Amino acid sequence: MSLKITTLIENNLGDNPLLCNEHGLSMYIEVDGVRILFDTGQSGDFIKNVEKLNINLNKLDYVILSHGHYDHSGGFKKLLEKVKSSFKLIVGNSFFDKKYKLIHGGEYKFNGNSFDKAYVKSHGTHIENVSSDVFNINDDIIVFSNFLRSNNFENLNPNFYIKHNDMYELDDFSDEIVLAIKTNRGLFVVLGCAHIGVVNILETISKRINMNIYGIVGGTHLVDADEIRLNKTIAYFKEKNIQLIGVSHCTGENAEKKLKEIFNNSFFNNNTGNSFEVI
Repeated sequence: MSLKITTLIENNLGDNPLLCNEHGLSMYIEVDGVRILFDTGQSGDFIKNVEKLNINLNKLDYVILSHGHYDHSGGFKKLLEKVKSSFKLIVGNSFFDKKYKLIHGGEYKFNGNSFDKAYVKSHGTHIENVSSDVFNINDDIIVFSNFLRSNNFENLNPNFYIKHNDMYELDDFSDEIVLAIKTNRGLFVVLGCAHIGVVNILETISKRINMNIYGIVGGTHLVDADEIRLNKTIAYFKEKNIQLIGVSHCTGENAEKKLKEIFNNSFFNNNTGNSFEVI
């Protein structure tokens, strides 16, 4: 089988200065003829990059939105306006919850989706709400959900909330989903933000599927990680013998620097316009 991933937009530019970048994430994934858009950035500018990268979104089979934050789902409305294909939308079971961020001064700032379920359905788009632990797109393409918390160093961010009945509750990110692809080298895992913790996510996947994890790409949310969490994450990557580590978006400069030092040629910054294949 063959896997190709192109990063359509991310916080930083890669080698192509003609592309747009923004705080957000969107990746285009091709697996043996199956075409997947994973997240849509925050503004829809990823579509401008698509045109420059000669990618045809009108042939999409699936759109996967990793969780309901604006910097991952914000471009979805422009996608619906632009793309004519009858793709299926895959989201976590509580994706449409109203999400907020607690900012300075005790104010709750809306941090969620710019659309609701009714808007998606009004465009004739089928929504697949993933509630099971494992959802198979096919034998080789899998969506994971309901991640277990297996350590004491990846704690929930105290600044993210969900609003229920006018009450703000700490967001447990039960809506977060992760994509994994079976390759000849092992399992390749595609992350949105890993709010639940990248180690929690990978350990959960390891317990559910009898396959080594070859590589990961995407957001690892190590931007606020202290040295204890960062060192334990690195130790876990070593223990699992992860061969390819491509980080984006919410990883943070400190974590990126340390990961590069430790993993050297196995590590890369997965920036806007970056493209790689696993064969």
